[in-house]
Amino acid sequence: MDKPRTGVARIKRIQRIVLMATFVLLASAGTYGLTKLRPAAPAVPRATLWPDKVKRGSMLLDVHGAGSLVPEDFRWIPSSRDGLVQKINVRIGDTVSPNTILAELSNPELIQSMEDTLLQIRVAEADLANTRAAQENSAMNQQIQVASLENTAKLLRMQADADEELNKKGLNSNLISKRSRLEAETSAAQVEREKQRVAIMARAAEAQIQAQEARIEQYRASYDLKKRQVEELKIRAGVSGVLQQLSIERGQRIGAGTSIAKVAEPGHLKAQLKIPETQAKDILLGQVASIDLRNSIVPGRVVHIDPAAVQGTVTVDVELEGELPKGARPDQNVDGTIEIERLSNVLYVGRPATAQPDASIQMFKILPNREAVRTRVRVGRVSANSIEILEGLAEGDEVILSDMSGWDAFDQVRLN
Repeated sequence: MDKPRTGVARIKRIQRIVLMATFVLLASAGTYGLTKLRPAAPAVPRATLWPDKVKRGSMLLDVHGAGSLVPEDFRWIPSSRDGLVQKINVRIGDTVSPNTILAELSNPELIQSMEDTLLQIRVAEADLANTRAAQENSAMNQQIQVASLENTAKLLRMQADADEELNKKGLNSNLISKRSRLEAETSAAQVEREKQRVAIMARAAEAQIQAQEARIEQYRASYDLKKRQVEELKIRAGVSGVLQQLSIERGQRIGAGTSIAKVAEPGHLKAQLKIPETQAKDILLGQVASIDLRNSIVPGRVVHIDPAAVQGTVTVDVELEGELPKGARPDQNVDGTIEIERLSNVLYVGRPATAQPDASIQMFKILPNREAVRTRVRVGRVSANSIEILEGLAEGDEVILSDMSGWDAFDQVRLN
């Protein structure tokens, strides 16, 4: 006879509970373990990367900046007269000579004033001619009168001489002789007075003519001045060079002294570089530089450093010491590198785009297993193309210099 077993159902229920709890625990542990796993390293094509090896040796400390060629000598061309721009004869980039007419102005008031002065000259010349004719006629009449008085004086003197002879012979009285002599002397004195009056009148006439001639010269000087002023309505370059700027347009009214154009001498150019102010602190006058003109590299030397920064950059002038290639022109874009110092026995590598001096950066170091791992690197001095390594890398390490911002979420990548 079988004996009934007691508690079996309870035991099975407990076993099922234990099994279920064990399953839940195992599932939770597995899920937790999966969450702790690192994501798989992404693959990066090696051909798209820019690697470089850490080296020890001499490192050139330099700074780089973009800029343009500018003339060493240039001249602003001003307008000597005020007027309305009637015609523009040149364009920017044209080669000009001293007599090249850049623009022509119109000034009707100045032209009318010149014509009025010319008319005054003609009127004054006519007045002078009339005065001279009147003076010549007056002088002729005076000469005739003087000649008549001289003839009268001669006749009276002859009469006096005759009466004196007759008086000596007793043919007339002494009174008649004395009267004839007195009349002769009076007539001679009258001739002298008339000659003096004629001389005075001649001097007065000459002074009048000289005054009119001086007035004419004054009119002519004024006319010449106004003629030059009218000629100055044609604005000439005054120098030889290349027209760089033209700051007027047709129909514009400008005043005297307004700068209308900038002319530069093309044979004497310098490079003007914009250097970031964080890098410009080490630049000194006389430092060696090289200017990349796209088709050649020309050596140079720093000759001027602006004392103030503008929009985060400092302007540095570089005098070019080599021969410029054909086609070099003002405002041509250039790149320049200025040598600051040559460091010896330092650890250095090529410069990543994000590297800043005296800072810590993260770089991917390439491992022998074709993987690259993120590494913190402390940087010292920074050059245009190199950086000094203070900590984080050793000589011979290979790192990636190209931009790796697309893999910021990963500390390790695989190189294909």
